[in-house]
Amino acid sequence: MRSGDTQIEIDFEKRKKQLIENHTQLITKVNIPEVLGNGIYERYHAPIITAEHTPLHWRYDFDIASNPFLMERFGINGTFNAGAIKWRGKYLLVVRVEGNDRKSFFAIAESPNGVDNFEFWDYPMNIPELDDLDTNIYDMRLTLHEDGWIYGLFCTERKDPDAPSGDLTAAIARAGIVRTKDLIQWERLPDLISNNQQRNVVLHPEFVDGKYALYTRPQDGFIDAGKGGGIGWALVDSMERAEITEEKIINHRYYHTIKEQKNGQGPAPIKTDRGWLHLAHGVRGCAAGLRYVLYMFVTDLEHPDQVLAEPAGHIMAPKGSERVGDVSNVLFCNGWIKDEDGTVYIYYASSDTRMHVAVSSVERLLDYCFSTAKDDLRTFKSVQTLNKIITKNLG
Repeated sequence: MRSGDTQIEIDFEKRKKQLIENHTQLITKVNIPEVLGNGIYERYHAPIITAEHTPLHWRYDFDIASNPFLMERFGINGTFNAGAIKWRGKYLLVVRVEGNDRKSFFAIAESPNGVDNFEFWDYPMNIPELDDLDTNIYDMRLTLHEDGWIYGLFCTERKDPDAPSGDLTAAIARAGIVRTKDLIQWERLPDLISNNQQRNVVLHPEFVDGKYALYTRPQDGFIDAGKGGGIGWALVDSMERAEITEEKIINHRYYHTIKEQKNGQGPAPIKTDRGWLHLAHGVRGCAAGLRYVLYMFVTDLEHPDQVLAEPAGHIMAPKGSERVGDVSNVLFCNGWIKDEDGTVYIYYASSDTRMHVAVSSVERLLDYCFSTAKDDLRTFKSVQTLNKIITKNLG
């Protein structure tokens, strides 16, 4: 304390010091994997990014003259649904950050090891607007394409201009597109042209028949898939004016499964020697509302629109505290990273609130996909599958 300091100044400096100490402890905390998982992956105990991980200089005005009580001036509600990329030796997440005002924006957080010590860059990403202004943008998928660009595909939400008077919930979802060479300067391209609403669109990493390939999710409405049958596939001539003229479903929804209401591609698939590894989300209804889980499938290397294997059920579902948040009972993933040694970092969000990581490998995920029984859509068949395992173990 300096001579002549007022009580407000003393309290301000004390609070500021404590905020900085707490924040430093949080972002430098070592994360620990679970001791014994299911053999497919290991969850890490602590969330890797939360609202509290966002920089203090985003949330607080540190000028005592304009903020004498050191209040939050820009509240952060959640950090979730992050795209991911390995860049210059760092593990980078393009995080959906939602303010207390319900507007989402993108910000990059980086880690030296992929499982902890994630720290946000000083400024959020600057995504240019189009003439048709975005109300909200979120859930970016990143693809390092063989054309040399890094593309970010995200959902852009706008109010439905045809909504009845007084209806402030009707919205239209389109796929926004940006690209970059350095993750700093982002070029905005026109939104994807489609006859349907599109909330989940993902760019395949390679050309297919000389065209850009997209995984889509056609929807009749903003929330409901309606007649949209599942994960779609479309080829477009250019990303500079991407237009879907033909679309087919390659991964279908089915009655009484984890994806009976909706399903969507997560991140861009990972190329392996046995096919393309896909991670997706499935949605079903239950008494508590919608339940989001993650599942996997594999498609052919030469024909990525052809499914080779799909294990029954989910690979990951909300667990413990993951079930609680802004939108409870939800897991969502739109980012993963494959390291040079085959390690796979799965970055998933829980309940539209926070980010987590689970770690596996290409070898384990392929074994899971090809060696786990498919869903035959009937209880009788499920029991037969279980009995085979039991009989083999009991001899």
